[in-house]
Amino acid sequence: MNFSQKEKEQINRQGLTESDVLQQIDCFVNGFDFLNLQRVATINDGIQQYTKEETENFARIYQDKIKDLSVVKFVPASGAATRMMKDLYTFLEEYKDENTTPLHSFPKVEQVINEIEHFAFYTLLQQKMKQDGIDISKCLSEKNYKIIVEYILTEKGLNYGKSPKAWILFHKYKDKYITAFEEHLIETANLGIENVEFSILKEHKEGFQNLVETIVPQYEKLFKVKYNITFSYQEHSTDTIAVDLQNNPVHDKNGDLIFRPSGHGALLTNINRLDSDIIFIKNIDNLSSLYRKETILYKQFLGGILIDTKEKIANTLQKLQKPRLSKQELVSISNTIKRQLKLSHIRNFMEFPTLAYYKRYLIELLNRPVRVCGMVKNEGEPGGGPFFVKKDGEETLQIVEKAQVNLRNENQNKIFLESTHFNPVDLVVSIKSYDGKKFRLSRFVDNQTGFISEKSFEGKTIKALEKPGLWNGSMSKWITIFVEVPSQTFSPVKTINDLLKAPHQS
Repeated sequence: MNFSQKEKEQINRQGLTESDVLQQIDCFVNGFDFLNLQRVATINDGIQQYTKEETENFARIYQDKIKDLSVVKFVPASGAATRMMKDLYTFLEEYKDENTTPLHSFPKVEQVINEIEHFAFYTLLQQKMKQDGIDISKCLSEKNYKIIVEYILTEKGLNYGKSPKAWILFHKYKDKYITAFEEHLIETANLGIENVEFSILKEHKEGFQNLVETIVPQYEKLFKVKYNITFSYQEHSTDTIAVDLQNNPVHDKNGDLIFRPSGHGALLTNINRLDSDIIFIKNIDNLSSLYRKETILYKQFLGGILIDTKEKIANTLQKLQKPRLSKQELVSISNTIKRQLKLSHIRNFMEFPTLAYYKRYLIELLNRPVRVCGMVKNEGEPGGGPFFVKKDGEETLQIVEKAQVNLRNENQNKIFLESTHFNPVDLVVSIKSYDGKKFRLSRFVDNQTGFISEKSFEGKTIKALEKPGLWNGSMSKWITIFVEVPSQTFSPVKTINDLLKAPHQS
């Protein structure tokens, strides 16, 4: 495929090369291979389970060691609340009146209306409506529901339909109302951290800066901390080209190529720019007002496991630096790795031509980024789960999404359905080697685990390419440790109705 001079210049401005774009188009043409599931990860076979005493011991390790380590919390926060408010938007489009389309035709919206006073944003909504001379109680009694929904979604009132989730009032504590942004500040301080980075959209930066200026000083005074809050954006160089159904590049009305954000996996670039020993990763909407104490304990617990694991890796790699190691010493080191780090997929030394090759293999196996992932019992939430996957002769632990599995294959479908646990996107990671040098994280990505989806553009169906997911293919070649954590630590807000669930009603 040959690009015009105008297209070449646009590709260059995008921070890409022609070769990059051609490789992306090749992904559209050839697609991505399904993963080869070997078996589901379960307790004591891929997922580690600890007693309450062991949990508290690891939490103490974290509390004791973080004084000498740099720690940051990374929060993907670019998501707008549009999908969270999807049912309300449908209601606005389809609701006429109680005779034509009664409220009970929209059960989720009916719950919102019936329990409107239980939302943390209710008082603010009431005030916004009152400023315009509208009494929300009267709207409810007269069944004028549409105006209430309009004041939730649009600029008339809260404008939540176009706001980032971070700005939405999630929780109420007596007479105080807390946004998702504030909840993350509270959690950050309780973890003994002052550094927190939010990945956001550039158009939302001013709003976030206003929050920092007006709200952060209150929490600094309350927790006696000095936050270092930074914001990062998804780089344009991580965008991917859009194509039509024949895999030809799509142009807009000005003749420019269409590039689209390539999903959460693009945030790997943001993470690689962080210069910290420990990085907590948690979605903006995974919050709880009821189980905050448990959440903090288990995040410290995961941090303690990471610190302990990193120390064991460093000790093992130091042993492997000895110039001459016997077969017995290498086998002993290999067994220690299996026992201490639960890396059961280590290959036997007999598969290698010399002991030097085996030593190099062990060093490469250990000298890579580490992720400790909390896993909750599967209770029907959509999303990825923990599995053993085989590729290029190696069996590794992976977080696998449904789209990555060939469900038409009876065996693969059976393994996928046997999943007992779910990935709540609660990760603690290390991106530095044992000697303190940062890894180039792009080296550890499985580029064949992307995703192709169909979108609409100017009335036409186009195809979009998402890069390997941040906690899926982007971390495919990391050292992976799965640990069971209580379901109470996972309280996502995917729809507005989720805010009515117990974890968000303190």
